[in-house]
Amino acid sequence: MKINHLIKRSLGTGFVLSVLLGIGIFSTVNTQAQYRYDPRYQQDRDNRDRDNRDRDYRDRNYQRHGRSWDGYRNYGGSQQLRQTALNAGYNEGNKKGRDDMRHNRRYDFQNSGAFDKATKDYSSKLGDRETYRRYFRDAYENGYADGFRGY
Repeated sequence: MKINHLIKRSLGTGFVLSVLLGIGIFSTVNTQAQYRYDPRYQQDRDNRDRDNRDRDYRDRNYQRHGRSWDGYRNYGGSQQLRQTALNAGYNEGNKKGRDDMRHNRRYDFQNSGAFDKATKDYSSKLGDRETYRRYFRDAYENGYADGFRGY
């Protein structure tokens, strides 16, 4: 009699413990699932991700180019000189960066005749040649980096 009673009691205790353990595990999983798919949680996560992307983009451009609104330093000269040099420099750098990436060359934007000369699309009507070259080289470096990364 005592053995049967002891067996029933230990089985009952084991059953109760397993039920309690199962309830504990199920409630934890259920709570996490509710939180993960809560629209407010999703919106907060999306806002946080967007803010991080914006901050990273801003930081990357400030570190690379200085603090000007378009990301390039201001060396003076006319707006036409500046824009022509930036466009020409970026386009040439982008072409060279893509070419170096395509041919598995190392990252080296300064090893280029276009970077050394920095006078593509220059005209004396635009203004000072050295100012043009400064803008061109800044944009060339940026274009090369983007081209090398595949942008």
